[in-house]
Amino acid sequence: MTALHPTREQIRLVDVLAALGHPIRLQMVRNLASGEEMVCGEVLPAVPKSTQTGHWRVLRESGLVRERQAGRNSFKTLRRDDVDARFPGLLDLVFKED
Repeated sequence: MTALHPTREQIRLVDVLAALGHPIRLQMVRNLASGEEMVCGEVLPAVPKSTQTGHWRVLRESGLVRERQAGRNSFKTLRRDDVDARFPGLLDLVFKED
């Protein structure tokens, strides 16, 4: 994987599943499901920003999330097209409520 974002071909199922295996990261991904770009702190406001940082890194490096910096803001988007291309139906299962 690359340091910032893996290419579509580099996204590995084991990394995606490991990233989604933590309840906070799972909720972060679910909150991004609308497909809209969100500012880091708006995705999961109840979790301290310092706690979110490590979770965002895991999500980004797994290929689930794309990050874009604009000034002091960090914008996050779900890489739905890339993940769906690699693992069709996986995110539909993730977003399905238990």
